[in-house]
Amino acid sequence: MRSAGEGVPCIRTRAYIDGYNLYYGCLKRSADKWLDPRALIECILPTILHESHGQPIGHRCYPRTFKFFTAPILEAFAKSNDSITCQWHYHSALQAHLRGDLQIIQGYYDARPARAYRWERGRPARTCERIEIWRLEEKQSDVALALHAYSDAIRGHVDQVIFITNDTDVVPALERLREDTSVIVGLIAPIRRGRGSVNAALERCAHWTRKHIGDEELARSQLPVRVRGRAGVIHKPISWYPRPDLLAPIFEEARRVKGSAGGARRWLNLPCAHLGGRIPIEMCADDGAALELKAYMSRYAEEFGI
Repeated sequence: MRSAGEGVPCIRTRAYIDGYNLYYGCLKRSADKWLDPRALIECILPTILHESHGQPIGHRCYPRTFKFFTAPILEAFAKSNDSITCQWHYHSALQAHLRGDLQIIQGYYDARPARAYRWERGRPARTCERIEIWRLEEKQSDVALALHAYSDAIRGHVDQVIFITNDTDVVPALERLREDTSVIVGLIAPIRRGRGSVNAALERCAHWTRKHIGDEELARSQLPVRVRGRAGVIHKPISWYPRPDLLAPIFEEARRVKGSAGGARRWLNLPCAHLGGRIPIEMCADDGAALELKAYMSRYAEEFGI
């Protein structure tokens, strides 16, 4: 434990992120999927008022501060054609941007046929028809998250562990941490304001709880749209922008005009003097601005015979 200045002790903090829970609790069907977890946690921590031995505490981040637990999507269960590619680009961008601050720990998905009761309103399950279904389960992620947190704490590597999850499967781990160690246990629930509540069993195990993540916090905590990796630049997927329905055809036209996907992305992400200094890709979040952008592109292509 070190000083954060003015007598405030600064504690070694590590965050354990349940990627599945974070995605389905906060990010699905949003334009915030290109999330930088370091920026998010650094945005949230200053709002946490917690004391240790009667003194307020600060937080000291250090290498391997963030452990991200996830599993590769199975192609047969992907929700869209680019789901697997988007996930791969996201994980690659995280590792390239955060480098030594982040460790990605992967589990896997297990899919197998199963039988289940068909849901019918007002009827007990045992009286409903049994049907064939696919049972899809994420394996090892919860166990790995619990083991990493407990191991780091018991070895004295951290003074505080922060869980970003609302999954009760990790309750036993939080209980053991409270009983066997002196680490501070923090909980950030991956819930947008007004869209759910923290699980009570999890909250009882934590020294402090952040019960929601604000829309503005997620919006401010995005990775750069272009992240330089070892093998080249990693781009935010087109389908992860606010209005992919507007952006996709504009991107294709820009690629035709510029001659390559790279040229199209460069043009879309730079201010354009002919558009009043606006950035074309940001105009693709609004119907009116997108129409204006299309009109300019059409005039440009016509003028230069492209």
